[in-house]
Parts: sequence; structure tokens; C-alpha cells
Amino acid sequence: MRGNAFKSCLEPDDNFVRNLHRSCCIVDAHCDILVTLRESNCCLKQQRTGGHLDLPRLVRGGVKVLFFAAFIRPDIPGGYLKRALELVATFYAETDQNQDYLVPVLSWKDLLVTVEQGKIASILTIEGGEALEGSVEVLQMLYHLGVRGLTLTWNYRNPLGDGVAERDTCGGLTKFGKTVVREMNRLGMLVDVAHLSAAGFWDVLQISSAPVIASHCNSFSICPHPRNLSDEQVRAIAAAGGVIGVTFVPAFVCAANPSLERLLDHVDHLVEVGGIECVGIGSDFEGFDGFLPGLEDVTRLPCLTRGLLRRGYAPHEVRKIMGENFLRVLGKVLPASR
Repeated sequence: MRGNAFKSCLEPDDNFVRNLHRSCCIVDAHCDILVTLRESNCCLKQQRTGGHLDLPRLVRGGVKVLFFAAFIRPDIPGGYLKRALELVATFYAETDQNQDYLVPVLSWKDLLVTVEQGKIASILTIEGGEALEGSVEVLQMLYHLGVRGLTLTWNYRNPLGDGVAERDTCGGLTKFGKTVVREMNRLGMLVDVAHLSAAGFWDVLQISSAPVIASHCNSFSICPHPRNLSDEQVRAIAAAGGVIGVTFVPAFVCAANPSLERLLDHVDHLVEVGGIECVGIGSDFEGFDGFLPGLEDVTRLPCLTRGLLRRGYAPHEVRKIMGENFLRVLGKVLPASR
């Protein structure tokens, strides 16, 4: 075939699955928990009855590396940079309060040491180039504050370029957007093409000297949603050494009947088109309402491990999808040390 939280979703004789899951260096390349924490005035260490994750559930789910996205809503009052800095402050407040579990990662060496210590390597990213407010110097300062990735746009146009929802213009990157990509390459920041227009996507692939990621996208061939990637885009990311994080947003999985099995169809197709090296996980937990049946929250990640085995993936291939592929890109992009 191509803590005890696991018992609820593993078959009785599936010790092998449990052990394989624990051996994976699980990387989730996108979650929106920072916004949840700020807007609901709660703490990550508090176990909640709703939502997709909190610190106790992250530990139970076996996550080893987590991207904390500071999502900049285009309609946020008070200024984009202010919002970004508030979410950066939330990130550091949580890592300071939970030092036994979370460590901010600024370099590849940081990541390796953190994982070796059994803690969660925490990578700070920004979702929405509005935060730069048209300034490369702001990008540089955000880098010095620990930001290591940028999703260039959300769904709409910003000073860097057009998002996927800009149907009338379908424009690519602006001159400023191209400058930002080059500067991110120089600094050692992950360039994320999720939410970007098709024209912008191709601009990035032409410009970037480093592998790029699509942190939370699925296959358009399996589910024709504008946020998903065409086969041509999948092949381009793979050829550049990048990774696509399959996402658990139900609307991106299947319009009629979203499920874990349908998500696995996306994985199969992405692997068929781009190869085993181009697929990872980008849950988008806390970034959407409801849940994907079979992957209701982060403690259900072992079900994905089991599903991959059922689809015929060998253990070493499961490890790649669950985290090693994103680790490869992180090793190439992040600065080697501080």
C-alpha cells in the first residue's frame, strides 16, 4: 500500500503508525493562532474546547516545527505595520511564557538545536505584504525582529502585487514587489506564493534565487478553487526545489464533500505531478471556520500519517511529507546561524 491522544484515531493494532508518527519531524508551515490569541485574549498554554490548536494539543499532535503567521487583514484599522508589530509582540509573549515548549527560530542552527531538545521550533512569518508599507527598510527591520517568512499578498492587491481575487487585473508583482523578493533572498527569508495571482506567481519563480514555498495550497486539478495551484505551478515549484503545504481548509479540499480521504487525493496528485519532494503540510489551523472531517484539530495529525501509509507511501516518504521536505527548504533558505 502506496501522550495517548493517538488512541482515538489509530486502529487497535497500529503501534507501527504511532511509532512512525512520533519519529517524524512534523512541520506545519501555516497556522493563524496569533490572531486567535490576540483577538480572544487567551493564552496558548490554555487548553480550549474549540478551535484547532493550543499548546497542550500541539504537544499531543507531535508538531516539531510550527510557522506562526502574523495575518494582516487588509481592512484592519490603525495601520498595517502597527498590526504586524502587535502580532510579533504576541509571538514573543507566548514564547517567553512557554520557554519549556517553544523556542523562536532565527537560523538553521536554532532549528536543529530546538528539535534536538524536544521543543517546538517556532518560526515567525507575516501573511500580507501590506505590513511593509512600501519600504524595504521595514522588511529589514522585521527580519531583525525575527520574521523569517513573508506571504507576499493575501487575496487582494497590495503594494507588492495582485492577489488571487483580483480577477479584473490579474496583475503580477510590482517593481517594489520584485525588489522585496530579491531582498528576502539576500536576507534569508522564505518567499511564500500562497494567495498570489498567477502572474505574480510566475514573476516570483523567475526572480527568486532560492526555493519558494506555497505554505497552504492544494491542487486545482482535484478541487478547482482559485486558491489552489495548477499542475504547471506545481511543476514549477518542484523544479525550483520548493514545497507546497497541503492545507486543511475544507473549501480548498472539496466543495461538495471535504474529508481526510479527499485531502489524500490532493497529496497523491501533487506527488504524481511534482514528485515526493514537493509536498508538505500547511494546515491553516485557526485560519478558517469549522474543520476538515478526519483532521478536526492538531491532535488528529496521526490520522494523516496513517492515511499516507494506507495510500501506499513508504515510511521514508511519509517522513518527507510530514516534515522533511520543508526542513530541506528551511536548511537552504534560513541563515546558517545568528
